[in-house]
Amino acid sequence: MITKDKIDEYISKIPPAPQALKETLTLLNAGELIKASKAAQTDLALATYLKELVNKPIYGFANEVTDVSQIFGILGVSGSQQTVYNYMTTLLSPGKWVLFKLNARAFHELQAKLSKRWEEILDHLCIDDKNISSSIALLPASIIVSEALFCDKIEDVNLLRSVKNLDYNTILTRLCGVGIFDICEQISVKWEMPEEIAKIIQASSGLKPSEDKKINLLGKWMHLLLFYELSQPMFIEAGLNDFIDFQIDYVGDIYEEFSTLMEIA
Repeated sequence: MITKDKIDEYISKIPPAPQALKETLTLLNAGELIKASKAAQTDLALATYLKELVNKPIYGFANEVTDVSQIFGILGVSGSQQTVYNYMTTLLSPGKWVLFKLNARAFHELQAKLSKRWEEILDHLCIDDKNISSSIALLPASIIVSEALFCDKIEDVNLLRSVKNLDYNTILTRLCGVGIFDICEQISVKWEMPEEIAKIIQASSGLKPSEDKKINLLGKWMHLLLFYELSQPMFIEAGLNDFIDFQIDYVGDIYEEFSTLMEIA
């Protein structure tokens, strides 16, 4: 049994953003892109992450981009803030994955794909909001949370899945009364992210629609994007296609629009 105390213990161990990250995010929030890039350069691990992420094929740059100020200039304020939150998520990553067949390279690939596709979706919806852009960064965090909570109960989890074929979010909810997206909300609060981000994440579960039409619409697009990416061959092999249960009724009204956009992208 995964108790509430166990979850609270895990959340309490999540480190707050280091000072360099806090300064970078503060400056990005103020629109100070040049100053933010200088602050980011003082964190060598962050600078390395930025270079590795932005030079992945999905970003489509012909030449390697190595300068942090240039990276921030290319990504803009919204993209830079989103990428910094992605980095903060990697601080939670396990040294060795047990439940999911992942490694650092595959996890970073997932982050890059989700980020780039989310950017395309927001452009399609004519939404320019750096906080909404950053909301996608918490979805990979839910995968890390699942890994951390289940790794000590791996036999029980595998048995439950083999008997009832349940997705991981449903298993977590049955075992401890809260779902993966609830825990992501706790992480967003700990990292002092805007309240709107937590609401979008909750709506993206497909199980907790929002009464706010804009948030609910974004939740639908995010739900489809998460399911779409986790259904790619690399992540099926990693076991991530069983991460959540696809709520077709929730997203039925935008499914064709989403499919068309992904074909174009």
